[in-house]
Amino acid sequence: MNGIDTSKVFIIAEAGVNHNGDIRFAYKLVDAAKEAGADAVKFQTFKAENVVSKIAEKAEYQKETTNSKESQYEMIKKLELSFEDFVKIKDYCDKKGVIFLSTPFDYESVDFLEGLVPLYKVGSGEITNLPFLEYIAQKGKPIILSTGMSTLGEVEEAVKIITNVNPSLPLVLLHCVSNYPAKYEDINLKAMLTLKEAFKLPVGYSDHTLGIEIAIAAVALGAKVIEKHFTLDRGLPGPDHMASLEPDELKKMVKSIRNVEKALGIGIKKPAQSELEVIKAARRSLVAARDIRAGEVVKESDMLIKRPGTGILPKFKEMIIGMRLTKDVKKDNPFDWEDFK
Repeated sequence: MNGIDTSKVFIIAEAGVNHNGDIRFAYKLVDAAKEAGADAVKFQTFKAENVVSKIAEKAEYQKETTNSKESQYEMIKKLELSFEDFVKIKDYCDKKGVIFLSTPFDYESVDFLEGLVPLYKVGSGEITNLPFLEYIAQKGKPIILSTGMSTLGEVEEAVKIITNVNPSLPLVLLHCVSNYPAKYEDINLKAMLTLKEAFKLPVGYSDHTLGIEIAIAAVALGAKVIEKHFTLDRGLPGPDHMASLEPDELKKMVKSIRNVEKALGIGIKKPAQSELEVIKAARRSLVAARDIRAGEVVKESDMLIKRPGTGILPKFKEMIIGMRLTKDVKKDNPFDWEDFK
């Protein structure tokens, strides 16, 4: 995807608004993402007045994790960073060697991020905001689109609006359940495979469950992108901290995903290089049941099936019955085809 290595799972450490409106926290989140081994660290860029009306209520999980008396606008406004802050964060990411990403939530933010990000990550809330998706697609950058809260038909409309702008635009669909935290029984991880089959596009998973096992399972199922919220401390105030990983957990998730990637392999059923020596010790051969001299004809009673696996395979037992030896074979030694020449 335009300079992003897709030969391995692309892991996005989702900082989101877990900086609590403080750029110093944002820098620390970049450090934690880099230390964990994530490919990218992602924030959220918005002007609150462009995104939320002042009468909009919070989601239930937001009411539980923040001041229930404040409006969604008031909550969001406190979590806003300036465009100048994001330029500094991008520079800091470059110095640290981790990809900077940020999800835009309004047209002004889309325009601002165009020169800062290698791709646009679009949140689940915009899946039905077709004019917004069309505007992003016109920028010509790869798009990673989360599909939380959506039906297959809604995803189809979103994909169509993007591909109508540019049929060759790289597009990845992320399965997602938009609750914080999401319940395991709600995840429906197989829906990720449905997206892959329906749209013939790369797929991934944006994870809001507690823990790391569902993200790892998604990789085993074929996810090419994993996104996971993280925080410096789950006890911090704010809407998303409670459902986020702490730095040590993020590091464990990244390591586990890389291990699963290695284990998935190439799909050809054959012995691993490391198994070749084990074959000799673990498999069996046809071995002599007694000392047999050259010139004797081998009878069934002259053979046993034992380890090691360095001689004639047991499946050839019937073939060598009645064959004459040209060499002596000691008891318990494997028969070899050379013994009959």
